[in-house]
Amino acid sequence: MMNHKPSPVTGGLIGGLLTLPLIVIAALANQIAGLAFFPFDLFDFMVRNLPGPLITQSIEVMVSFIRGLNLGRTDTAAKLAEQLIGVFQLIVIGAVVGAVYFAVQNRRGKAQAGGIGGTVLGLIVGLPFALIASTTPGANPLTAAVWTLLAFGVWGMLVNAAYDRLAFGKANRTPATATAASVEVLDRRQFLIQLGAATATITVVGGGLSALLNTTPNAGAPVPEATLDPDIASALPVSRSEFVAAPGTRPEITALANHYRIDIRSQPLDISAEGYNLPFTTQIGGTQRTLAELTLDNIRNDFEAVDEYITMSCISNPVGGDLISTIKWTGVPMQDILASMDVPEGATHLLITGGDSFYETVALDLINNDRRILLAYAWDDQPLLPKHGFPLRIHIPNLYGMKQPKWITGIEFLDQDQDGYWVARGWDKEAIVRSTSVIDTVAVDAVETGEDGTQLVPVGGIAWAGDRGIARVQVRVDEGEWEDAVVNAPISDRTWQLWRYNWPFSAGFHRFEVRCVEPNGTPQLESDRTPHPSGATGIHQASVTI
Repeated sequence: MMNHKPSPVTGGLIGGLLTLPLIVIAALANQIAGLAFFPFDLFDFMVRNLPGPLITQSIEVMVSFIRGLNLGRTDTAAKLAEQLIGVFQLIVIGAVVGAVYFAVQNRRGKAQAGGIGGTVLGLIVGLPFALIASTTPGANPLTAAVWTLLAFGVWGMLVNAAYDRLAFGKANRTPATATAASVEVLDRRQFLIQLGAATATITVVGGGLSALLNTTPNAGAPVPEATLDPDIASALPVSRSEFVAAPGTRPEITALANHYRIDIRSQPLDISAEGYNLPFTTQIGGTQRTLAELTLDNIRNDFEAVDEYITMSCISNPVGGDLISTIKWTGVPMQDILASMDVPEGATHLLITGGDSFYETVALDLINNDRRILLAYAWDDQPLLPKHGFPLRIHIPNLYGMKQPKWITGIEFLDQDQDGYWVARGWDKEAIVRSTSVIDTVAVDAVETGEDGTQLVPVGGIAWAGDRGIARVQVRVDEGEWEDAVVNAPISDRTWQLWRYNWPFSAGFHRFEVRCVEPNGTPQLESDRTPHPSGATGIHQASVTI
C-alpha cells in the first residue's frame, strides 16, 4: 500500500482555507436567521474576560495607530479592526487545528471511514465556540450551541476528507481495500489549487451575498445635516445670532449618522421592540422581587417627555479626538420613572444592565438631586438606532460615556454601591468629564479683511466641560501671548461651545494652541495625560504652512 503522508504545513494551509467559507456561511446565517457568528462571538468573549490592563493597553494602542496613520473616524476604524481581528483569530485557529490533525493522522497511518475522525475533530473544536455562542448576549442558547456544533462538525469532516484524499488518493479509501496498483494519488499541488479555487469561489460568492443582505436603501447616500430646533434657537441668547463659526468648524449638532459609537460588541445588539419590557428588581431583604415592569410604550406614552441637546464623549477620546458628539436626546427623567413605583427601603443605588452584558451603578441620591438624568428612547426625533442602544439608554450629565449603559434590559435596586464594567477593569470610578478645547480649523483658504485692512485667518473649534460650561477660550500662536477668542453661547447646559479667533495673516510655518477656562475660573489641565484612567488632558495643537 502506498501512503503519501501530507505534512502538517499542508494541514495548516487546508485548515485555514476551509475556515474561510465557514466564516462566510456563518455570516450569511447570522444575517438571514440571526444565528451565531463565531469570529465576533470569540472576540467579544475575549474582551469581556481578558484582564482589564490588557484591554486598556490594546485600546490605547489601537486609537494611537488609527490617529497616527489617519485611518478615518476612530470609532469606525476601531470597530473594523476589532472585526478583522476576530476573523483572523478564527482563521489562525483553523490553520493550527488543521496542522495538528494532519500530524496526528500521519502517526495513525490510516483513513477515517465515514469521516468519523473529522466529525470528532469538528465537535472538539466547536465545543468551546458553542459554549461561547450560547452565552452571547441576545442569543438563544440551545439554537446557538446546536448551530455552532453542526457548522464545525461539517468543517471537521472536510478537513478529514482532504487528508484522506491527499494521503490515500480517494476520500475514505482505507489501506485494507487499496493496492499499490489501484491507488490513484492525486497530485497534491493540483488538489490544493482545486481546494483553493473552491474555497475562494464560496468565499467570494458568499461574501457578495452577505454584503448585499447587509446593504440598506440609504447606504452611500449623503449624510443629512442636523439642524437646531427653532423653538430652542429662539430662546437662546441673541449673541448666538452674531457668532459666525470659522469655515471648517464642525457642525454644532452632529448628524445622527455621524454620532460616534463605542461599546463592547463587535456588532450592534438588535433588541426587538415587540415583547420588550424593562424590569425593576431587587434582592434587598434576601428575596428576589420584581417591583415593576415597564414596556417601551409605557415609557414613551405614560410619562412626560423631555428634549435636550447633549454632548457626550468617550473616556478613551484623546485630546483633539473625534469620539465626541452632540445631538438631541428625548427621554423621561429617572425621577419620574422611580416615582411611579415603590422604591425598596434601604436602597441606595441602581444597577443598570445592558443587553450586551455592560453594567453600571448610579446612586439614588444623584438621581433624586438631578432631574436631568434621563432614560432616553430617541435621538434626533427618531427611535434610537440599534447601534446607539435601542430601545433605551441612560444619560447622566457631566460623566463620560463609560458610565452610561445602553441597550438597557434590567434595573436592580441595591443597598450598596458596586463597581461598573469599566471601573472593575481599572478606569476611574467617578469618570467626570475633563474640560477640553479643540482646534477644528485654521481656514487659510478663507482669509478675510479686517476694518483696518489687516488680513485675518479665521481659526475655530469647540470647547467642552461637561455641564460646567466654558467661560473663556484662548489661542496662542508660535508660543506667543495667549489671546482671547470669541466663544458662542451653548445650545444647552450640556453641550460643547463653538469658538472663533481671527488671526492676523503671516506667511510661513505656524503652530496654534488652544486652552479654555470654566465659569468658576478652573482652567483646563495643560499637562499631557493619556485617556486612562480618568480622561485625556493637554493642549491641542494644529500646525499650518501658509
